[in-house]
Amino acid sequence: SLLQKHVDTKGNVNYADFKKEEANLNTYISYLAATSPQKKWSENKTKAFWINAYNAYTIKLILENYPLKSIMEIKQEGKDAWNIPFAIVGGKTHTLNAIEHEILRKNFDDPRIHVGVNCASVSCPQLGNFAFTEENIEGELERLMHLFINDTTRNEISENKVQISKIFDWFKGDFIKKGTLIDYLNNYSTTKINKKAKVRFLEYDWNLNKK
Repeated sequence: SLLQKHVDTKGNVNYADFKKEEANLNTYISYLAATSPQKKWSENKTKAFWINAYNAYTIKLILENYPLKSIMEIKQEGKDAWNIPFAIVGGKTHTLNAIEHEILRKNFDDPRIHVGVNCASVSCPQLGNFAFTEENIEGELERLMHLFINDTTRNEISENKVQISKIFDWFKGDFIKKGTLIDYLNNYSTTKINKKAKVRFLEYDWNLNKK
């Protein structure tokens, strides 16, 4: 309900209004702090839980430091936003990096995780204005990846030249397990890309994804 209220259909967040409801977010944060994923949970339920946890703690970090221009400004004891140990899940303290890389990427062979987790920046794939659930995660990750790849503000795709998000460079290994990067893009791109197309990576805009 918080995401539906404060995130628009393009993934921009009204952090000023969200901050007024920080107590409601903290209720969810308390649930995360007390809840451990169960072994009997399905893969989709576990994946949804951890992506929601990542996004909730990222928003919490932004709200605690708001107003600010970029998540890159956040530093605590010399550590950047992704390496601050503050995200408590099931009584254990994690960093955002640990949730993304040691839990999500390590346990789920799914490059669509990169459109699920959100780094609160303009160049990130857009933040969904909903929570992931066991039932919706498959369809929503598929929809968000399609949206991201065909979003001309984040990727510029033509038949013989692609200028794409740095996410495809930073995490290239996640996208080329079943073929080339162009093969992966072609699974979603509305423009069919030539297999020998030139690939360039765009500069990342770390400004806050605020409206």
